[in-house]
Amino acid sequence: MKSPAPVLQKFPRNLTGRDFAVGDIHGAFDALQRGLDAIRFDPQQDRLFSAGDLVDRGPQSHEVLTWLDQPWFHAVCGNHDFMAWRSALGDPYPDVDHLMHGGEWLADLPPEARERIGQRLAALPLAFEIETAQGLVGVVHADCPFDDWQHMHRVDRDGIDHMRSEAGQCLWSVARYRHRYAGVVRNIRAVVHGHMTIRGMEVLGNTYFIDTGGWRPSGGKYTFLALETLKPA
Repeated sequence: MKSPAPVLQKFPRNLTGRDFAVGDIHGAFDALQRGLDAIRFDPQQDRLFSAGDLVDRGPQSHEVLTWLDQPWFHAVCGNHDFMAWRSALGDPYPDVDHLMHGGEWLADLPPEARERIGQRLAALPLAFEIETAQGLVGVVHADCPFDDWQHMHRVDRDGIDHMRSEAGQCLWSVARYRHRYAGVVRNIRAVVHGHMTIRGMEVLGNTYFIDTGGWRPSGGKYTFLALETLKPA
């Protein structure tokens, strides 16, 4: 199933407030809000960039549209968002059983609500490019499949159905993290990822892995990476 979304969305520099990136949310929006309160996030001037996986597993997945409607909240597509919109729009992804990976919440929604959520998740881009005073920062859910960020501009989104395609690797790949590959992605200051749930933020070359399990009922926390400093808030 094709998506109408662009591969990459660009954002100008925030001249009035702070920009943060956060890892996987997985429907734990109440916990996310508590984390934002702790860093004194100001929705009037700050922005939050999600590395994807907004839904599944957590108790508030059905509230995803409320968050996507906020002008200060922006998200790339994660593999769970991909599975959710495929299921919601009546074309379940055949390679992974969405129900076995936290997707049962969709079945509890009226058809109209499933349709709205599916359309909105299908419109999420695969990557962000955000201007900061120190240079560009990229956000991709799982991995940047290149050593040169410029190649992200030519990714064919039609390949998203295949995990090993360039688009598919943006959603599913764990290769960079598992192989501890520290090669620098050129033509970008840093690239931020979620997907791999880890104890604390890890940096490989100029890639930042920040899914520290804030969505888990216990034993995790949200890492809010300040994009100007590349330091956790």
